Amino acid sequence: MTSPQVQPPVTATGESELQHQGDEMDVDTTPATTSTSNPNPQQTNPTRVTRSTSKEPAGESQNEQQQSAQEAAEPSEEPDSPPLPNKHIAVTPGPRASRLQEAFAGSLRKTLEKINLKNFAACYPTVAQGAPGTLEFVQRTMVTRLGEQCNREFESVLQKRNAVAKLNELESLVSDAARRKAELEASGVKTPIPPHTLPAETILAAHLAPHLASQQSQLNAKLQTVQSHNALLFDEIQGQRAEMERILAAVEQVLADVGGANELLDAVVGDLATETRAVEAEMSGMEVRTRT
Repeated sequence: MTSPQVQPPVTATGESELQHQGDEMDVDTTPATTSTSNPNPQQTNPTRVTRSTSKEPAGESQNEQQQSAQEAAEPSEEPDSPPLPNKHIAVTPGPRASRLQEAFAGSLRKTLEKINLKNFAACYPTVAQGAPGTLEFVQRTMVTRLGEQCNREFESVLQKRNAVAKLNELESLVSDAARRKAELEASGVKTPIPPHTLPAETILAAHLAPHLASQQSQLNAKLQTVQSHNALLFDEIQGQRAEMERILAAVEQVLADVGGANELLDAVVGDLATETRAVEAEMSGMEVRTRT
């Protein structure tokens, strides 16, 4: 147990201090709208002025009142505009959600119809002969409770998965797509073909198109490089062929000059041979004389 707290006795001085603190609290908690609505706050709150003047000078209280009035008169900063709300999705079941609920209700009804009294009695023949009323009550209670439990589970799944809102969102997307398609057809613009209706070859080509395009660009770059090298080699070969033709022409010119020189020599070769033989005979005769 906790010991009771003993409060100290309150003296006259303590009472005045407590009263002064209470007066100050009253002064601080006074709304600022009072000072702004009335330009002379001393007349609207005489108790406040009297209490404050009993402990503080009149000048300080007036300064505080003027400051509070200025603070209240200053315009407050406007908060930023809130973000736009998300698109509203209806919670009421739409066509698809209603069809889902109808399909579940029909399936459950057909399932519960299999648990009729005849099939139930075939499972419990002794009870059916001895207490048919009790068996009918049990069968009816079982069918009712099973249907209620299935409905509760179905509703729980719909709420956890947020199926109704999602089906309604799907419904809105489908209707929006149909509206856009109708607008495109009305404006004469060719509507795009749905991807799921395209053949496999077209879809494969669409998937391979980026890879093939990159490979084609690389091959084109390589082909341009090879073509530039081939152009340089062709120019070099052409230069070499021109040089060979020039050299061959020079050789042919030299051969023509040699042939012309031979033709000129053919005309005087007999005379040169006769002169040569005569000179040789003279030279041989002079040698014989000198020896004798």
